[in-house]
Amino acid sequence: MSDHYPPCAPILGPILFLDDIRDGVLHLAALFIAAGDAVPGPLDAGAGPVAPVPLAKVPGHTVWRVRFTLPSDRPSSYAWGGAVYPVASDLTRDLRLAYVSCNGEETGDMDREGSERNAMWGRLAAEHGRAPFALLVHGGDQVYADEATHGHPLTGDWPDRVPDDPAPEALADLRAHLRARFAERYIALAAAPQLAQLAARVPSLMVWDDHDICDGWGSLKASRTQSAVGQVIFAVAREMYLLFQHACVAGDLPPRFADPQGAHLGWKVAAPGMRLVAPDLRGERGRRNVMGPGGWALVDGVTGEAAPGRTLLLSSVPLLGPRLSVLEALMVAVPRMQKYEDDLRDQWQSRAHRAEWRRMLAAVAAMGEAPGQAVTALSGEIHLATRAEMALSGGGMLHQLVASGISHRPPPRAWAVFLGWLASLGDSPLPGHPIRIRRIPGVRGRYVAERNYLVLERRAADWTAAWEMERTGRSGRLAI
Repeated sequence: MSDHYPPCAPILGPILFLDDIRDGVLHLAALFIAAGDAVPGPLDAGAGPVAPVPLAKVPGHTVWRVRFTLPSDRPSSYAWGGAVYPVASDLTRDLRLAYVSCNGEETGDMDREGSERNAMWGRLAAEHGRAPFALLVHGGDQVYADEATHGHPLTGDWPDRVPDDPAPEALADLRAHLRARFAERYIALAAAPQLAQLAARVPSLMVWDDHDICDGWGSLKASRTQSAVGQVIFAVAREMYLLFQHACVAGDLPPRFADPQGAHLGWKVAAPGMRLVAPDLRGERGRRNVMGPGGWALVDGVTGEAAPGRTLLLSSVPLLGPRLSVLEALMVAVPRMQKYEDDLRDQWQSRAHRAEWRRMLAAVAAMGEAPGQAVTALSGEIHLATRAEMALSGGGMLHQLVASGISHRPPPRAWAVFLGWLASLGDSPLPGHPIRIRRIPGVRGRYVAERNYLVLERRAADWTAAWEMERTGRSGRLAI
């Protein structure tokens, strides 16, 4: 682990996760990461002390969990280790949510200096201290595991070359190697003080994207992802994702997950006047499909479900975006640019996903056009801040809010300008529902090349959104 990261305490945590909301209470999980033989003490949420139970062992550490409940109609707290942790657990009245994505970088993330890397996390934690957040929603790429494959003979050239028929013992050694590298990254993130103070007080909800597995997972050729090596990478990434991003293991998923067996990892959770829906855009993904049967069963189910109030739809890659077919055609034509084809295939707007994209847009439009319902799409992934609109029947509007990334440094401003030009062409993949990329209030340009996070606020039945950007500061408020 890099010396730039803070030294790990014997016990990291508590790290709060929202398991579910039902029967008027929040069902929560508190995760602890204990080095060596350390054992975390009991947690008390008012009903008496509850001892953590071990979930899994990773090299040098044991991961522990406590499941407990708090009321969902008033602020509350819990105690652990001699400290009291307040939680803004009232989801019945006015509330504030924070949305983040892209917590890392593809290369050298473990070697970055902590205060620079986590500057926006520090800003978000300070804002929570002034006005508490009820939930912290993570939109994908919570960890950048791309370099986890380095240093092993089976994955030294991943994904360019993959061994044809590796021996079982070599695959077992690869699994051990990857488990150690994935765990190392998750533990380093948990040790960052800027994130730790938030994670102990604000329940998290997370959805994964490609870097939580490896760059371009699902958009790579099937000869890579379906190979024996590719399947080990995915299996380890999935295990670590469930453990460190949902505080669970296979066969023990919280009830908000649509498939208890975890064939896909989409989930939904509902509170008065609010529903969060998170389709899994990676678990069943292939080069010709974004979701599989399980993912579509979740989407079709929530489309036909009455959900008065606001639905927040988490799409780890932006649901509304510019016409990428122009850029894809250019990349296919220019050999030097063909290596970027997988990056474009990752997007809903890729030519490979055009029919499926229309199906998803139609489903979201149906949700937003139902009486008494409104939908807002939340996305990350592109390392820029932006927003978009899609007109709905009857005068309604689907808003998409993109906040990316919380720690990933932005691309050159020229890329943001180019995307803005591409967006000016407009697109209408769903007849009668034009998509437009709009400017964030108070900000020049359709795309903003700064690190950022998003704040959503509900006052009575009215929702607003605002971006906090590293250099520009707070955007104007957008009524959604």
